Amino acid sequence: MKYFNKTLIAVSVALASTQTMAAGFQLNSQSAVGIGRAFAGDAVIADNASVLARNPAAMAMFDTTAISVGMTYADVTVEVQDANWDRGPLAPNAPDVEYGHVANAAEGKLIPNAYYIQPINDTFAFGLAAFSNYGTGTDTSDLTAGGNLPVPGDLVGNTEVTTVNFNASVSARINDQWSVGLGLDIIHGEGVLTRDGQTVITGPDSVNFVDVEADGIGFGGIVGVTYEMNANNRFGLSYRFSPDIDVDGTLNRLGTEYEEMTVPLADIAQFAGFHQLTDTFAVHYTAQWTQWSNFTSVDLHDNNGTTVLKEYQWNDSWFLSAGVTYQLDEKMTLRAGIAYDQGVVGDIESISIPDSDRNWFTVGATYQLNKHSSVDFGYAYVTGRDTQVTEQSVVVDSVPLNGTLTATTSTGANYFSLAYNYQF
Repeated sequence: MKYFNKTLIAVSVALASTQTMAAGFQLNSQSAVGIGRAFAGDAVIADNASVLARNPAAMAMFDTTAISVGMTYADVTVEVQDANWDRGPLAPNAPDVEYGHVANAAEGKLIPNAYYIQPINDTFAFGLAAFSNYGTGTDTSDLTAGGNLPVPGDLVGNTEVTTVNFNASVSARINDQWSVGLGLDIIHGEGVLTRDGQTVITGPDSVNFVDVEADGIGFGGIVGVTYEMNANNRFGLSYRFSPDIDVDGTLNRLGTEYEEMTVPLADIAQFAGFHQLTDTFAVHYTAQWTQWSNFTSVDLHDNNGTTVLKEYQWNDSWFLSAGVTYQLDEKMTLRAGIAYDQGVVGDIESISIPDSDRNWFTVGATYQLNKHSSVDFGYAYVTGRDTQVTEQSVVVDSVPLNGTLTATTSTGANYFSLAYNYQF
């Protein structure tokens, strides 16, 4: 069992260790073809096996076995400027601490994915997939200028969340127009959270606020449906049920060891359309809703009950995209897309997970190598807004223990993605 858990952790880090560049800590990096069109129509186009990440019902459109394997490099930047620590009412005479600026509090990462679809007969199909829907990673420790400045111990540090989704799905064709599908998700998640530094009470003495390194498994699922009006017009709808993942490992908060931590993940619903307007030109679109209001807090558990490690109280969000596909010739297909990605942060802000509304601008292409195989390329430029963030310290007896930390955060990313597809 220990070997199995270590293997899962290794696969999870390889698949999903990256800074988020979608609302909350949601990832949009499941395929090269999807990135190239800003995921517009992804739940119904079914041009390769990666559709399995969005809608299992679309497997019914495949007549032969299909495989798709890909890799995305997410070159992410998170900038923190004008950071200021107001030490609050417990230290009324202490001057504010002015920090420098962190040019990049995130690292670029490689994110692989793999999909397999196997038609069983004219009615049923089966599929397997490995990809990620959630992940984040920021480290704001550089704000402290190499340890030369005092640190608000509970507000600055390293935050990482990684997940991998193993999926098994089946689809059934009801008639020429309707197909349905469902799948089981096995989601492995792990997290690292460290917070070390001072309090206004202990002064220069360092306090270990939080030391978390834990992992666990949760079970979710997805249901979907497709409607094909005709060969040139079709629609897809899916709903993914995401679990609350209970993780265990090192769970230390202010010297107290806990047995378990709960990290809630958000459900995802999406509607997609595809319309082939001419022999060479098609338009497509997606409306994706994510239930981030489920992400209220991260909680620690022991025999004495539940302790809130961090409160968030996020809002639900929408990802809206539109794209076009142009068949240049028998070998080359071109695509492009734009998207609006709505931020989730409400009244409770956090520098460790910077978030804002974002815009996506994407291009992509597919080159047909031969009758059976093709290569996809996708590129996305993602830009967020400068956001003023005020994060309040741990509250003890209605008083913020360490005052507040304010800063301006900005995020951006370049996605580069390649995939190889084979249909037998």
